Order: sequence, then C-alpha cells, then structure tokens
Amino acid sequence: MEHKPTVLLLGGCGFIGRNLVTYLVENDLTAEIRVVDKTPPQMAWLNERHNQAFDNSKVEFCSANLINAASCKNTFAPHPTTGRTWDFVFNCAAETRPNQTEAVYKEGILKLSTNCANQAANCKVKRYVELSSGCVNSSEKMPQREDCKLEPWTCVAKQKLKVERELEGLSHALPYTIVRLPIVYGLADKRYLMPRIIVAAIYKYLNECMKLLWNDSLHLNTVHVNDVCAAIWFLAQNPVAINEIYNVVDDAESTQGTISDILSEIFSIKVDYFGVMMSNLAKMSLSDTVSEVNDKLMTPWAEICQKDGINNTPLTPYLDEEQLYHKHLYLDNTKLKNLGYVLKVPKLTRNYIIEIIDDYIEQKLFPASLMG
Repeated sequence: MEHKPTVLLLGGCGFIGRNLVTYLVENDLTAEIRVVDKTPPQMAWLNERHNQAFDNSKVEFCSANLINAASCKNTFAPHPTTGRTWDFVFNCAAETRPNQTEAVYKEGILKLSTNCANQAANCKVKRYVELSSGCVNSSEKMPQREDCKLEPWTCVAKQKLKVERELEGLSHALPYTIVRLPIVYGLADKRYLMPRIIVAAIYKYLNECMKLLWNDSLHLNTVHVNDVCAAIWFLAQNPVAINEIYNVVDDAESTQGTISDILSEIFSIKVDYFGVMMSNLAKMSLSDTVSEVNDKLMTPWAEICQKDGINNTPLTPYLDEEQLYHKHLYLDNTKLKNLGYVLKVPKLTRNYIIEIIDDYIEQKLFPASLMG
C-alpha cells in the first residue's frame, strides 16, 4: 500500500484553508494534517461540514503566530507521536483584512511567508505550495498568462509578488509551486464575492436599483474554492509543477456584468452602471465615494440582521476601496489545463451563490428574510 503524504496547512482556519482540510479529509488523501492558525477552529465560524472535517482523528490543530520565527519553527516540528515530518506544506496564511498599513501587510504576508518558506527548506519538505494573487498581473483587457507583465495593483498583491521572488531565490533548496488566484467563491467566503452578494441583498431591502461604478465589461475572474483545493493538491503531486507558477481560474471569464446579472436574478433587483466617464470623476475622490456607499449600506444591514434576530455575524457589506478600482482581473488558465487539470466548476452560476447564502442562513449568520 502506498504511503499517504503528511500535510502541514498554514492558515488552515481561513476560507480556503478550511475547505482544503475538508477536501483532504473527505477524500482520505493524507496520513495526517496539522492545521496551523492564530484563530482556533472554535472561533472561526465553521459550518457543520467543516467542523466534522476538523474533528477527524487525522487532523491536529496548532495555534501559532507565523510572523514570529520561533513560533513558526515550532509549527514545523515533527508529529509528537508518530515523529513523521511534513511532505507537503500549503501556505494559505496571509494578512488580507482591508485598509491596513503597508507595514501590517509587509509583516503579515512577506515576513510570514518568508519565515515559513525558510523553515520548509530547512525541513526538506517535498513540496511547498504558496497561494498568491492574480492581482500581481497588470490590469489588461486580454487574459494574462503566468509569464505576462507584472504590475501588482493591490496592497496584498504587492507583498505577494515579493514572496514569489523570495521563493525563486530558494528554488535550489525548496521545491515550490505558486498558484495565482482570482476572486474565489464557495462555502465560507466572507471577503471575495460575499460583500457584493450582501450589497445586492440590501438593495432589495431598500427597493432601489443597484448602481455600480464603471461598466458591465470590467473583468472580475472567478474560481470555485473546490477547484482551488483540487488544483493545489493536483499540482503538489506533479513533478512538472516544481518551481512553477499556475493561474487557477475557471472558464467563465466572469465580469462585473455577469456577476451582477446573477445577483439581480436572485434578489429581483435592477442593476445599472455609472459608466467610465462618471466613475472617473468619482475616482478622483474614490475613498470618499467608498465611504459614502459603506455608510449608506451599514445601517440597513444592521436593521435587517436585528429584524431576523441575528446579533452577531462575521458578514458585512463593507466594500474595500481596492475592490472598486477600474482594474481588470483577467487570467489565462491554459497552463494548468495543459498539465491535465480538469475544472470541477467551470462556471459561476446562480446555484453556487445560493448555496453560499443558504449555508450562512443555516448558521443564522445571514438574514433569511432577504431570500423571501
């Protein structure tokens, strides 16, 4: 019988991390999984399915702050009872909260990831997989390949690109694979597509037309979290993927228009756009525009939650300024497909969005009345 690999999963209680734990457990792919996070599973708003995966006997949780080198070193220590070391390390840990200072992103992304990569090299892991951002690419109206021009346009992407360069420098000592991600959606998404879903729901409550900046042709590429999990597992085992970068993105070629059309259908609202000229005027004071929108939406959101008896929820309609830039997130997935990966969810559809909402309604974190 073939020996199943051991997995060290950094940032394992986050959105992608918890789905990866669930994917590995449900498909019985590993001998053991150590999940590392500074937030314990009990505090991470896990749904029932994710909770079951974390309760599996193969899963061990380890609380750590990976920005601290000593703490990072401890997380890589061999398993206390089996003494086994780690075959695959998946780095899903990163500071992704909006509106932090550059210093916070630098520490929570560059320093954290460099600590982890160096430790992985010392421990001679078989493969180190780094989750990077599709926003490291320049914003173009043509799909961007992995070797296209790099012009990172978000705070997170600027640090992620530095991490990619650090990994290149370690290539002699550490077999790594980098995956660049677009907008990831699926169960437990809070920050990618979810704010847009909540905004649409609030416009239904207000009985108003949802008017968006720019136009419907702005590229906002998507990928289902199940494909992220399956693709990174596929890549981790593939020798061709050593020291390579892959875009993990679906075939939908999603745009602001295609996403908004689905939301319009779900919530029975009208959608309109300010257009490029008017939006450029707003852009001159984008932070003011964003503040206005957030102020307008936060009060009704609190009202709806209160009416539905929801006293505490991690969900928010808060839109980060970077989410409203006139920047195309448009990635080419040919390289991944040429390696033989077949997408599980080729296209974002209404049902996948309803599945996310229903899951939150079941956890009493999203007002059920908005779906009535």
